Amino acid sequence: MSDADFLPELRWSTASLGDDLGSMVVIHSPEDETIRAAGLARPQGQEPEVAAIGRLLEHMMERLETTAPQTAAREMNPLPTDRGAVAEAVLAYSEGEPTAFDRIAVEQPGSAYRQDVWAAMREVPAGETVSYAELAQMAGRPQAHRAAASACANNLVAFAVPCHRVIRSDGGLGGYGFGGVGTKRSLLAREGVHL
Repeated sequence: MSDADFLPELRWSTASLGDDLGSMVVIHSPEDETIRAAGLARPQGQEPEVAAIGRLLEHMMERLETTAPQTAAREMNPLPTDRGAVAEAVLAYSEGEPTAFDRIAVEQPGSAYRQDVWAAMREVPAGETVSYAELAQMAGRPQAHRAAASACANNLVAFAVPCHRVIRSDGGLGGYGFGGVGTKRSLLAREGVHL
């Protein structure tokens, strides 16, 4: 038996961020209120919101199976929760509080440098942006711009690790694997940043 056999099932919380963004979905471990994965669910065509949320949950669990098998082995409680620090942060963020996740723990697998980059991203205040070059410097490897960008692209816990606050050196938004440039622009606009 693994340690995961003795831990409770993962939980998830959700809240709408509006028609332009869809619903934020956050998977977390209930015993330590730690975010394990997060994403945006957007209905396709005429499908109901619940179908989009289900599709995103399945996708996030598949990513966890690949990158964090011990976490994914815990499986997931099929019902969302509206209790606890993570659920409260999800609601607060949806209601316009961009710092709601600042004190919530996160955990995702990755190299030591990716952990440094993700930690540096958490230091970028809401309403501000940094370039990939600045992020690399904040993470202790000023020449590792591409590695910093790769850490952004492989971030499993968006919102709490705010990869949307990282932009190109020329002020452009650059790529954004978490829903495209329009999503990045909308998330920044929620924080008062208009590019």
